[in-house]
Amino acid sequence: MAKGKAKIRKKTKKRRRTTQFGREGKCRFCRAKTVLVNYKDLPNLVKLLTPQGKIFSRKRSGNCALHQRQVKHAILRARFMALLPYVG
Repeated sequence: MAKGKAKIRKKTKKRRRTTQFGREGKCRFCRAKTVLVNYKDLPNLVKLLTPQGKIFSRKRSGNCALHQRQVKHAILRARFMALLPYVG
């Protein structure tokens, strides 16, 4: 750097992070105050699966870590009981 010249920094506005697609901050099970995800609750479990039968990720489904684990176990149990297909 040359003598006598100071770096000038521009002040920028900090953008506030928003959740994707305008979603609320909590997962669907936390909002409903669900203590345990039940394997017999098929309408909710089907929403968390792709047409091929894969489980949506936490980022895609919007679930918290606790409920995502419970969803995983509930889907595995529902598949074992032949309530959900293994492959779509």
